[in-house]
Amino acid sequence: MDLRLTGKTVLITGASQGIGAGLARAFAEEGCAVRLTARSTDKLTALKADIEQAFPGASVSLFPSDLTEPGAAELLADAVGDVDILVNNAGVIPSGSLFDIDEAKWRAGWELKVYGYINLCRLYYPRMKATGGGVIINNIGNGGEIADPRYIAGAVGNASLMAFTRALGGSSLNDNIRVVGVNPGPVDTDRIYNMLKKRAKDVYGDEERYGELAQTYPLGRPAHIHEVTDLIVFLASFRSGYTSGTILTVDGGIASRRSIV
Repeated sequence: MDLRLTGKTVLITGASQGIGAGLARAFAEEGCAVRLTARSTDKLTALKADIEQAFPGASVSLFPSDLTEPGAAELLADAVGDVDILVNNAGVIPSGSLFDIDEAKWRAGWELKVYGYINLCRLYYPRMKATGGGVIINNIGNGGEIADPRYIAGAVGNASLMAFTRALGGSSLNDNIRVVGVNPGPVDTDRIYNMLKKRAKDVYGDEERYGELAQTYPLGRPAHIHEVTDLIVFLASFRSGYTSGTILTVDGGIASRRSIV
């Protein structure tokens, strides 16, 4: 299937590892010019070398940045310039109950993910409008649908980003801009195993039993990274040209499990 993405310019935040790094590879494979930002210069540099080896001729530019710093988003947008596709992916909100996450930790978690997404949308939406259109993909997470009290800061933050995505994307096609959210569930990255180990310690008193928790996932495993990144690449393409103001969940059905007992 030709996604007609060749030559498109894509900015990916949080691109140094996990889903972000997978997205960088996937868009580069489609012939896109990828613009990558994250805090770790070393990881970005290694990823750039990996992409250029896998896809000779790929256009990969690095913009190391801490988007929690005042003015960082504006500096990033000015340095990167216009893009066809923005993928908001940066940020990890800590897990824990209301009494585990104090105000400082809560605000710090939201600063990069919640406000970071909003700020980059605010910056890039008018740029896209001025150049004739574009696509914004917000990688959010199914925690906003499940509302787990043991992930309360993330649940509330993700739910906020879901509402933001729907509100912005509901009328954005008037400006030829599509705004779409993706809600992955557990994905085969370091982050999910760190969370599982923390949960296993709470449940079993032994973090090494995290594999028992992973077995409860659909198919007995987290999602493969490509099962998320392939969807995002498709959503960014013209073949999904009528998709805006909605959230697509990729969690094997976890958020849809309901019971009356």
